[in-house]
Amino acid sequence: MSKNGLAIKRLSQELFSYEVGDRIRTITEYVDLLDSSRGTVQSAMKFLQEDACISLESRGHLGTFLVKMNHKKLWEYSDFGVIIGAMPLPYSKRYEGLATGLYKVFENKEIPFSLSFMRGADKRIQALNFGKYSFAIISKLAAEIHQNENHNLSIVHEFKPESYVGNHVVIFRDPKHTQIKDGMRVGVDSVSLDQSRLTEIECESLNVTYVATPYNQIIQKLEMNEIDAAIWNGDEIFEKKLDVYIQPLKNPVAKEMDQKGNIAVIVVSNETKVIGRIMERLLDFDLVEAVQKEVMANEMIPIY
Repeated sequence: MSKNGLAIKRLSQELFSYEVGDRIRTITEYVDLLDSSRGTVQSAMKFLQEDACISLESRGHLGTFLVKMNHKKLWEYSDFGVIIGAMPLPYSKRYEGLATGLYKVFENKEIPFSLSFMRGADKRIQALNFGKYSFAIISKLAAEIHQNENHNLSIVHEFKPESYVGNHVVIFRDPKHTQIKDGMRVGVDSVSLDQSRLTEIECESLNVTYVATPYNQIIQKLEMNEIDAAIWNGDEIFEKKLDVYIQPLKNPVAKEMDQKGNIAVIVVSNETKVIGRIMERLLDFDLVEAVQKEVMANEMIPIY
């Protein structure tokens, strides 16, 4: 790519995160930001204006302001392609609503968008760091755990409580049990960061046997008498009206952690921070939550 072409691409990426009415940077600032010459930056800015991607207005000492922008054309020059996000498998109305809301807000801004569904926060974050996705949806609990170990992860947006799950509960094979006790076989899915960490805290100081159990096989393992208890997402139990024996979490620390486990967050890596900035500035996250509520209340058909 020529120097001018590269400057147009980088300038388009930078300007896409702006809103009409914003003051843009000075040419000198763009020279430093884009690591380019003054003439090249001026040429790129002129090209975007002549091609009707943007319209600028100089207001003297106040600076230069963006008065019009064509998101579709600017996106083409930015070379971002399709923004791809990763989120949990849409097995609940809550996840279906979140997916539908995300598609809605990207569509409103005419930004090419697609979702991929993956089980396990660890796998989604790993794929994000490998550059496979632009962003990922995980719980606030999982995000904070990873941020302590991985400085390559940033939270773009935090949704409201119960945007990720309703709450986690303990399910038992035997209805006589009301809490996990010594000697029990407890199902744990190491791929699910929330489930495995909550299990670890709930069983703290107890002499239990952990049985590796994929999240979607927990009910089957209970029925086959291979485990005695496990922590599970209450949404699936209540929506599908499953005939299982449930109890709330008992450990105070686990209950406190679950308050973060029920909050959905959008995370990006250092390599996709510009995508995160675009999402943060341009997308209506309140609309995402409004759509999610409508889907959960069966007032809207999920589309994703």
